[in-house]
Amino acid sequence: MGKKALIEGTNVVQVSDEAFEVHPSLVWVDCSDDVEYGWEYDGQSFIDPASLANVLSDDEKLDELRLHRNSLLLETDYFALSDNTLSAEMTTYRQALRDITDTYASLDDVVWPTKP
Repeated sequence: MGKKALIEGTNVVQVSDEAFEVHPSLVWVDCSDDVEYGWEYDGQSFIDPASLANVLSDDEKLDELRLHRNSLLLETDYFALSDNTLSAEMTTYRQALRDITDTYASLDDVVWPTKP
């Protein structure tokens, strides 16, 4: 027989092999053996909070992409100083970096241009 999780609100406050009498504000729910104290219960399934730590919104993913893109641009800024002439390859590379957010929305799937 499986384990039982004691739920307070949406939080797992205890996991046990057997249910026992608790305050009416708490409820026992059948759960799998991997559920642990601190997990969340949405009324249908259990959620490991560690798995939520890596979930970013679309805006946060785009912000990460921009930050990385900006650092790559910064690496080549000295080529664009007034006393330097940018090569065609470097101009193309820097423009591709600036345009990267027109094609990609996160670091998960981006294909970076090759630095000349």
